[in-house]
Amino acid sequence: MKILFVLTSHSELGNTGKKTGFWIEEFAAPYYVLSDAGAEITIASPKGGQPPIDPKSDEQDSQTEATKRFKNDAGLKEKLSKSIKLSEIKEQDFDAVFYPGGHGPLWDLANDEKSIALIQEFLSAHKPVALVCHAPGVLINVKDANGEALVKNKDVTGFSNTEEAAVQLTDVVPFLLEDEFKKLGGNYSKGPDWGSYVKKDGLLITGQNPGSSEEAANVLLDTLKG
Repeated sequence: MKILFVLTSHSELGNTGKKTGFWIEEFAAPYYVLSDAGAEITIASPKGGQPPIDPKSDEQDSQTEATKRFKNDAGLKEKLSKSIKLSEIKEQDFDAVFYPGGHGPLWDLANDEKSIALIQEFLSAHKPVALVCHAPGVLINVKDANGEALVKNKDVTGFSNTEEAAVQLTDVVPFLLEDEFKKLGGNYSKGPDWGSYVKKDGLLITGQNPGSSEEAANVLLDTLKG
């Protein structure tokens, strides 16, 4: 199994003067689920090199077994610091793609033409695409084979309005994922705030929040084995 991980290169949290990036748990938990199952993982980002880490995801109350493992994993940190430029990636080299969240993707990957094209290529080649938390937001400009919004009539989830309100970023983010999916005709649903909730519609797998990252990776694994 060859799996591509796509991370954000965006580090500015709107006009707040604060930093954002990717969320450690949403990268580490799926990475270890998949690599422990024997997957060969390649990490890419729009700019290449070290993708920015959301500093909040490194705080004490955001730590999990996976983040602790990552903290002590010099090999993975080194690999992460050398992420490949997204422009150099080819869909045919991989069996699946996984997008970890954090707020960063809402700014760059949601509008990244290479990312949009890659997702379309993976799905048209009948390969699964999994995204967690804010990362499902990268789907808003992706079209299906008929030129319709990819999420239209699809069962999807992602970071909810109530979760965004809880972290007090409703007025900071470029768009609210839940609202956008509903506008595009997606069958958006959610579980309890911060609990694990994953939706699978064909080859499209979406997880609601950081707590859903491990389950989303397991659903991706089952899909690849199936």
